[in-house]
Amino acid sequence: MNGAESLVRTLVAGGVDVCFANPGTSEMHFVAALDRVEGMRCVLGLFEGIVTGAADGYYRMKGTPASTLLHLGPGLANGLANLHNAKKANSGIVNIVGQHAVYHIEHNAPLTSDIEGLARPMSQWVRTSPSAKTVAADGAAAIAAASGAQAQIATLILPADTAWNEADGIAKVPAPEQRANFHAPAVDTAAKLAKEGETTLLLLTGSALTEQGLALAEQIAGKTGCKVISQTYNPRMARGRGRFFVERVPYVVDSALPVLKNFKNIVLIEANDPVAFFAYPNKPSMLKAEGCNVHRMTANGENSVAALEALASAVGAKPSDVKPQKHAELVKPTGKLDHASVAAAIAAGIPENAIVIDESITTGRGFFPVTAGAAPHDWLQNMGGSIGFSTPVAVGAAVACPDRKVICMVGDGSAMYTPQSLWTQARENLDVTTIVFANRNYQILKGEFDNVGAGAMGSRALDMLTLDRPHLDWVSLAKGMGVPGVAVTTAEEFSKALADANAAQGPKLIEVLM
Repeated sequence: MNGAESLVRTLVAGGVDVCFANPGTSEMHFVAALDRVEGMRCVLGLFEGIVTGAADGYYRMKGTPASTLLHLGPGLANGLANLHNAKKANSGIVNIVGQHAVYHIEHNAPLTSDIEGLARPMSQWVRTSPSAKTVAADGAAAIAAASGAQAQIATLILPADTAWNEADGIAKVPAPEQRANFHAPAVDTAAKLAKEGETTLLLLTGSALTEQGLALAEQIAGKTGCKVISQTYNPRMARGRGRFFVERVPYVVDSALPVLKNFKNIVLIEANDPVAFFAYPNKPSMLKAEGCNVHRMTANGENSVAALEALASAVGAKPSDVKPQKHAELVKPTGKLDHASVAAAIAAGIPENAIVIDESITTGRGFFPVTAGAAPHDWLQNMGGSIGFSTPVAVGAAVACPDRKVICMVGDGSAMYTPQSLWTQARENLDVTTIVFANRNYQILKGEFDNVGAGAMGSRALDMLTLDRPHLDWVSLAKGMGVPGVAVTTAEEFSKALADANAAQGPKLIEVLM
């Protein structure tokens, strides 16, 4: 058994049975091992950002890590943007990155680079296997780092000779490091603050946004009068009929400040202290009111559901304290396509138990309230802000949950970063409906140009923010990668296209011409 086979067998034995891959020469022994060893599903991506984004989506829905296979430093570098997003989402991933044979590195061949240096900013765990004898144990340690309550991005660098030389066998995965369930004194303090009522905000993300976590937060709010809001962006949120609808902190600073201005206390439940996405001249970086008391009840990796149960008990909250919420009626819209009609069509068109991946940015900013009464679903967002996130994450989510429809919403500018996702969706016959909002602009950047006070926009600046000359043809792009598509120009056409996609299995694309 060589080092590569010992690693593959260790991965499979350790529960890592999916590999999103884009291999090269230095990884051929690992590819051969994947071919020999039963139990690993291999999914090819035609760009490394597809591979790393898919691993993020897989973890968000499965709760266990997948592996990636990347080619040397440049391959890892191509995947770093979506590893950044995955790290911000607290996803666990085991990256396997090929390296030149140990004796070859000193010759500075063209693809030689500092792979560990590239990996560290987007990985919490990095190791280079020094020999074939250590590969299995190193792989087991990587699995442990990527698993457990506080999952990490683990990057294992595999020199080619450690892959082809003789190894000892597979290694047992050590128990992952566990964090405290939650801290009782932090819950006691939160209970005192919650009892202050509407001047206290529970700010949620992570496991607090599961259906169970939201139900407990709803009881606490009903009993005490405190408010509940989520972060602007969240790794995963349970939404739809029968689930507690919470608003998000608005993205736009001028909209967020009035939402948060009256809170004297903010209780953080896995969430971060509310901060603006960017700095703007003459606007604050922190969005909370001056003098606001911020208290952390739970951090990432702690059991927020158990902490919310303890908080509910401490304030005497019960299911009977829940105050009914009224949602907008779901009606299929008619007439022209605008932000309101698109939102209404999506709300009516989300099927039961769907997974919605949201990278709609400007077009989708108003989708949240309208979709609160849609069929029950999970909603995934971009935590790191690096665009080109949604279509790869949709790949991973569909691999993790083959029995659920995945709806991916993305602007045309963002979709052009990782369009190769469509090819993987077609090859794997993944049940993904990709909705591309074709406003033919980097519309968000036009707004940001004004927000930062950059002055009057001239023709050269405008050219850098528009997607024309020529217009992108998403139906043709999808067809070229094996995904059937349709362009829609009215609300009726959009609703029908969504219904048709929901009724069929396999990948589809809808180009919404705004």
